[in-house]
Amino acid sequence: MSALPVEESEHRSGPLLDHLARRMRLRSESVLAPLGLRPRHLVALTVLRESGGISQQGLAGTLQIDGTNVVGLLNDLEAEGLVERRRSPEDRRRHVVSLTAAGAKRLREAECALAVAEDEVLGALEPAERDTLYELLRRATSGRPVSCVEASGDESDATC
Repeated sequence: MSALPVEESEHRSGPLLDHLARRMRLRSESVLAPLGLRPRHLVALTVLRESGGISQQGLAGTLQIDGTNVVGLLNDLEAEGLVERRRSPEDRRRHVVSLTAAGAKRLREAECALAVAEDEVLGALEPAERDTLYELLRRATSGRPVSCVEASGDESDATC
């Protein structure tokens, strides 16, 4: 069985997205390290801020990781004073995890550091282009097909 020929002018986004993601991941890790955080810590802190407190089991489900791994993650964050685990008043067998004031502060610092990293990685794009890129990526991750016209909101320009 022979493969179909690919037009030389055809564009493939996968390799570019992979390269961009790698650059962003490396830069993100380098700005989070001085704050004592790793990307997985940042995600957990963000979920806790948005939830206002959640059970360990609920956090494991939201993060889609094993309960044992959540315990290790929370041990890291609790040792730094960024989260607090308390017994649930409704069910003493469960722990409710919440963000501490120090955790909220560290999360804000991390978000500022990540904004600088993102500016470095996406520096070649104008602000409007970054907005369009964000919207396209957000929609692509939702699985819903999107056109560049729809993402830009400019019905007059049907070409990309």
